[in-house]
Amino acid sequence: MNAKRERAAALLLGVLCCSLSPVLLAAAADASSPAKATTYQVEIRNFAFAPRTLTVPAGTRVVWTNRDDEPHVIASAGGAFAGSHALDTSDSYAITFAKPGTYAYYCSIHPMMVGTIIVQ
Repeated sequence: MNAKRERAAALLLGVLCCSLSPVLLAAAADASSPAKATTYQVEIRNFAFAPRTLTVPAGTRVVWTNRDDEPHVIASAGGAFAGSHALDTSDSYAITFAKPGTYAYYCSIHPMMVGTIIVQ
């Protein structure tokens, strides 16, 4: 009688494991999926970056959008990231900041325009 109960218990356990495994696998896949990067906006308006200083978590995507009638070029002050092409009115440029640090930048056409991204 014990052997029958053991086989029944093993069979039941096998059925439960097989029926739960897709759920467990899906949960594991969701937990290991990379999170979508948060996006922050910097507007270029009246020959200034707004906000001028932006503090973001690592993995953040920063998008600059030109709202001026003149072109602007985003350039890294220390060469820490690739610069943009000339952004005409309503053009955007984006960088994802993966590593913590302070990233100073400016407009290479109008060097008095400066900004800072602080990545934590």
